[in-house]
Amino acid sequence: MLDKFRRALGGSDYGRDLEGLIDLRARRQAVEAWLTAYATASGSDAAPGELAEAVAAELCPALPRYDGDAPLTATVDGLLGAHPRVAGGRLELRLDEFLARTARHTAHDVPGFRAYQRRRGALLDAERERLRLADHRPRVMPAFVRNRLVDEVYLPLIGDSLARQLGTTGAGKRTDTGGLLLLVSPPGYGKTTLLEYVADRLGLMLVKISGPALGHSVTSLDPADAPNATARREIEKINFALAAGNNTLLHLDDIQHTSPELLQKFIPLCDATRRVDGVWDGEPRTYDLRGKRFAVCMAGNPYTESGERFRIPDMLANRADVWNLGDVLTGKEDAFALSFVENALTTNPVLAPLAARERADLELLVRLAAGDPTARPDRLSTALPPAELDTVLALLRHVIAVRDTILTVNAAYIASAAQSADARTEPPFRLQGSYRDMNKIAQRLRPVMNTAEREAVVQDHYTAEAQTLTTGAEANLLKLAELRHALDPAQSSRWSDIKAAHLRTRTLGGPEEDPLTRAVAALTVLADRVAAVESAIVRATGIETTAGGEGASR
Repeated sequence: MLDKFRRALGGSDYGRDLEGLIDLRARRQAVEAWLTAYATASGSDAAPGELAEAVAAELCPALPRYDGDAPLTATVDGLLGAHPRVAGGRLELRLDEFLARTARHTAHDVPGFRAYQRRRGALLDAERERLRLADHRPRVMPAFVRNRLVDEVYLPLIGDSLARQLGTTGAGKRTDTGGLLLLVSPPGYGKTTLLEYVADRLGLMLVKISGPALGHSVTSLDPADAPNATARREIEKINFALAAGNNTLLHLDDIQHTSPELLQKFIPLCDATRRVDGVWDGEPRTYDLRGKRFAVCMAGNPYTESGERFRIPDMLANRADVWNLGDVLTGKEDAFALSFVENALTTNPVLAPLAARERADLELLVRLAAGDPTARPDRLSTALPPAELDTVLALLRHVIAVRDTILTVNAAYIASAAQSADARTEPPFRLQGSYRDMNKIAQRLRPVMNTAEREAVVQDHYTAEAQTLTTGAEANLLKLAELRHALDPAQSSRWSDIKAAHLRTRTLGGPEEDPLTRAVAALTVLADRVAAVESAIVRATGIETTAGGEGASR
């Protein structure tokens, strides 16, 4: 090919043009251009390897050359997949091109790619740190127990709402997603722990928002309007969750401490639009969550810190899936009572092995400890040695007794908090019966304890809890003693005096009212009592008149 090229040039200016180029790279480009043009014009079928060899021989005629028997090209057939160098399932290889390409790949591409990976990793780490992504990874408590209450009550409720928000797969897949889950219950029902578990199982990022940190003064999703740094951080987390969109569960906890106006910002999520206005990086933004795996769950205590009932905004209650776990437990009282025992297993070293057993074994042991005559220890899936069985049953009897006290306290707390301040006949009861209280007491129980020692543990726990109350510690402890049927005569008299004083204070308008209001209230009470005396006299007179008439008729 090179000889034909030289003969075809004849007396052209090719030689003079090439001599005028000093740079080797420029000379190579010129020779390659001339040879390519010649091959195209002459119609010669020169392979890419032959053209490269001709260029090298023209540039460096003094290089030694020799004939070789080894093949310098190869073709790989039957390849599948798509690649720029694969055509029709065939890959053409040339030794000279392969060596040059791999050398360039080793010297340039590999170091560049590794530098790119390091740079990308540094940027991602910095962004993760800025967004605090590690804080939004769901962390299931090691002591979490998926008990019967979770399976039969909580998961069906939460699952239906999350299916509407996240969407489903299969034949029943819905194209319209929307809704909002609002869980309401007194403390101790495990709302937050359950959501951590659900988010972990579904692979969702859990963005938790603290209601007390937001406070009642926050009504906007603009961080610039926050009254303090803590509230600003919580608003930024809300906007982050909305901006993230997919695979995100936004959890607003303790909403009874927040403003109803703020909660109403999430009402559009219940509609088909699923658009929420917020602020991201200082710029107003409308978050469009249609078709995204995004869910919102609000949780709170229906009774505020002041003892008054927390009212959910009507517009939100009408659109969201609102579940009061205290109401849906109707008919599931046994499962709720058993859940206190199940959750307390891991807190006591004697009962901890039972957490790994089948649920049927635990239910059978609870029945044995409760004295059920139909329960038999030989029905356990794995038999326990007699000594170990006696130890477990002795401790379970104490746990069941404590559980009954906890349930009584919880019911009294709910009943007291639901009462209106104007209708109270005794001071509000603030002591709670939650899973936390149960676990704290259960870890201090021992199988060798007697009844008095067990009751002392319960009393010590609630005495410490009462000391954290701002007001009414004495009244709460006396109410607790009444619930436990442990009032002695002196305590009973003192409790009666406290209730009478509370009723008198409420009747007179409360200690914070001004003197004029209290005086008017006292006159009102006096008028009511005079009216009561009058009614009693009228009734007595009527009875005497009737009796006299009957005697005369006889």
